[in-house]
Formats: sequence, C-alpha cells, structure tokens
Amino acid sequence: MDDQTEEIIIHRLRTSGCVFAEEEAQLLISGARTLDDLKKMVEMRAGGIPLEQVIGYTEFCGLRIKIDAEVFVPRQRTEFLVRQAEKLTCFGDIVVDMCCGSGAVGAALAATLGQIVLYSVDIDPAAVRCAGGNITAWGGQVFQGDLYKALPRSLQGRVNIVVANAPYVPTEAIKLLPREARLYEPKLALDGGKDGLDLQRRVAKEAPLWLAPGGHLLVETSEWQASQTFEIFSSIGLIPKVARNDELDATVIIGTNPGL
Repeated sequence: MDDQTEEIIIHRLRTSGCVFAEEEAQLLISGARTLDDLKKMVEMRAGGIPLEQVIGYTEFCGLRIKIDAEVFVPRQRTEFLVRQAEKLTCFGDIVVDMCCGSGAVGAALAATLGQIVLYSVDIDPAAVRCAGGNITAWGGQVFQGDLYKALPRSLQGRVNIVVANAPYVPTEAIKLLPREARLYEPKLALDGGKDGLDLQRRVAKEAPLWLAPGGHLLVETSEWQASQTFEIFSSIGLIPKVARNDELDATVIIGTNPGL
C-alpha cells in the first residue's frame, strides 16, 4: 500500500467524520485481502457502519472478539464489569453471561480464570451465532432465549456468578446516541425501556432463584442510574454495593445472594 493511497483513505474517513482516521485507516488496510475489499470497507466505514463490524473484530480485555454485522459492539467501559467479576469468581464456578451479545464478557472471564463453567444467553439469533464463535474455544455454551428461560433448569440455585450488560438506555435517549449505534447496532441491545431499567429489573428479580448461596449478580449501569439499580437489587433481597471507575466512566452494581 503506497503512501498516496493511504492518505486518500485517511482523507475519506476524516471528511466523513471519523475522529481517529489515521488509526482506522491502518486497521482497514490490515484487514483487507484485496484492493477491492479495501475500497468496500472504506466506503462502509465512511457510511457510518461501526469500524468493528467492518473489520470483523474488536479488542476486548486483551482478546480479539469476533463482531458480526448488526451485533452490539462491546465498549471499553465493560472491561470494568469483567474485572469486578474476576475478583469474585473461583476455579470451577458456574458463570452465566446474560444478554451476552458477542459473548465478549464470558470469553474474557474464561480466558483470565481458566476453568469455569460458562453459559451465555441472548434473545437475538445474530448475537447467539456471534457469541458461539467467541466462547466455544473456552468450553462455553450459548443459548438463545429470554433471559433465564433459556437456561437449563438444573442450574437453579447453583449459579455462582451472573454478569449482565443488559441494555440500560432509556427509550427516548436512543435518538441521542451516536449515529453508528442508532443505525447499525440492534435496538434490542440498546433499549432499556422508559427509564432504562426494565431489563435490569427482570434480571435481578429472578436472580435469587438461580444464584447459589453467596453467589453474585453483577450488572453494568450508568452513574446516574446507579442508585435506582442499587434499590432494585435491595428490594429483591440481594445485598448490593456499588463499584465505580471514573477513568472508564464505568459503574457496576454487585448484588450478593445471602442464601438461607
């Protein structure tokens, strides 16, 4: 690839609004198999399709996570959810990655902790297909369905960790999201209902039935929703606490099942 072609690509990306045009150009060049592929990829990105969907992967917790078209792209802030879960997970634990999307959270936990029993769940068939490609190498299983309904009933009362990056954007706030998220990521993965907490309520409500005594539910939320998520956890009998990372603008509510 000559310098002139690279400069043309950078200019095309920059004029389309890509803030990190130089870095993105390098990734597109590296990911293209032919010049025709590169031209198509540049136009896709210039048209607003998320870079990760164009090149087919993202970097997450040191892993290369496969990203298919129309699958939610894991954000850097969600690495904080993984780190909080790592502190609470032991060798051999049963871990459920709820609303798993690409499967990035479960894959990252399995890669770091080694032997865990991983179950990933999503209602979106596209996400389930994508997650399967990311977690099977770690011995994980992925299920399609509506939250806990997708899981084998034999897991009730035995799960050590439930992690959930459930959608928490209020419906009316979706129109304020960046264009590439609004247009190219599934609304199912963004829309949390009127106050953004519908899915969190549902995940929390059934958690005590599935968690082992002393097990933990960890949910990513926003800083301004944290007090509400905290109350949701408390109201159904979980012992909640807040974990916050200002650098990543990441907030996680951790609920512990007191058991019997």
